[in-house]
Amino acid sequence: MRVPGHGPGARLPHRTAVAAVVLLAVLLLLMVVRLPWSGDLGMHAAVLERLRTDLLHPGNPLVDADTASPYYSPWTVALALVAGATGWGTFGVLRLAGLAGLVALGTGIAAFVRTFTRARTAVPLALLCFLLLYGTVPFAWSGMPGLTSLSLTLAYPSTMALGLTLHLWALLRRAVRDGWGLMPFLGLGALLGLVLLVHQFTGAVAVLGTVALLLGARPWPDRTVWRRLTAGGGVALVLPLCWPYYSFLALLDGGLLDAVHRHLYAHLPARFGLLAVGAVALGMRWRRDRRDPLVLMFVLASAVFAVGGLSGHYAWGRVLPAVLIPPQIALAAEAAGALEKSRATAGARLRRVVPAVTAIALAAGAWGQAGTLTYVLHRQAIPPGLRHARVIALWPGFDRVARRVPRGATVLTADYYALRSLPAYGRYTVAPAYPDLFLPDEERRRQAVRRYFTPTTSRAERLGILKEYGVRWVLQKNDGTGPPPGDPALRPVAQGPGGLTLMEVVAR
Repeated sequence: MRVPGHGPGARLPHRTAVAAVVLLAVLLLLMVVRLPWSGDLGMHAAVLERLRTDLLHPGNPLVDADTASPYYSPWTVALALVAGATGWGTFGVLRLAGLAGLVALGTGIAAFVRTFTRARTAVPLALLCFLLLYGTVPFAWSGMPGLTSLSLTLAYPSTMALGLTLHLWALLRRAVRDGWGLMPFLGLGALLGLVLLVHQFTGAVAVLGTVALLLGARPWPDRTVWRRLTAGGGVALVLPLCWPYYSFLALLDGGLLDAVHRHLYAHLPARFGLLAVGAVALGMRWRRDRRDPLVLMFVLASAVFAVGGLSGHYAWGRVLPAVLIPPQIALAAEAAGALEKSRATAGARLRRVVPAVTAIALAAGAWGQAGTLTYVLHRQAIPPGLRHARVIALWPGFDRVARRVPRGATVLTADYYALRSLPAYGRYTVAPAYPDLFLPDEERRRQAVRRYFTPTTSRAERLGILKEYGVRWVLQKNDGTGPPPGDPALRPVAQGPGGLTLMEVVAR
């Protein structure tokens, strides 16, 4: 008797998929070591810096103010405890976080896929789809699981939160199907509450996916299971409300974040066009089961995403992972099933078309994200045809500037990269780099920075701003903004990247 997945027609695709997954895993491990700097890495490093300085009252992670922050989550607190116990530096701990997130994601995908199919090739195919099945241009955003995105966000809390979400969904499907007892359901509620605290946007993805999985559960849960689910849901609600570092309910007023997330709705065909192949796989599943959980998750998440774009609530676009994951898993399951069914039970056309189309789509996705190789390899080591692939550029380093500024000092700067990098070294800025729901004078701080660098601002007003915010260091460009060269209140100390000059305030 032939064992499914072990026939001669399935061995080569399975081995090929496994080899590709191994290569991508090695690449991501190199990303953990390199820790490419772009996006919000400086914010998460700053959070660890503050927690290491004062675990109980860390204050604002970016500016010198005693305010709460949603970045102080159970995960970042745990990382700070690791740093304190081991003596590792902030970036060493972030590498550990990246490794842990990578493991959580990989095992989470495998666990979730196995609740839909036992086909042996499905898991490696799902991992490949998870990393490569997007579009032909690179895209990176916190909580988005593509290869380019993960290369830059592995150390972010969103990566761990997404891995935990996948495990939550896998356990939930098993718990409902097998009728687990009350305590496991309470544990699942605690896990959902943990995801909500670790990364609130991924928490929304977890809730949306949980609803879809329950609506698509077969057999339909009985009253006992629903009571246990309700109890678990209660735990998921209570846990975030009890977290002492910030008010979870305050996050519901998230309109401040809509402008930041408008970018999520741009260039959708170029970024995610290859997912059309996965949408066809979802259609195949829907024909067999009108309550297929992956189809329901895709439809619900797509509706929320669309409403967010139409209404201007662009922060709702952060449910995008719940739109992306179902077609990826559906395609992997359909392709693996077509490969591993015997000739007697599978049509020849299905066996040829689905795996072949999947392979082409994955190859196109790999080509579109080939630029990630430049993050860990010298250009000469990259195949000639891939050396000029599109890539998201990395940011300049501010190590030299940070070495001149004492830890805990405040730097006044309007530079985009400096604002997002200096707090990673334990320094403050006058205005935060990101919208902050918990900082009451955020706009006043931004206006103060703008006034300081406005050419028409008087010297007396500039000195007043320096005094008001306790500024001892200024990082500015020599472009006519700010005080003129030779101002006796400032002494040039060092040159930074991008034509910036670090100046010490010697008189206020």
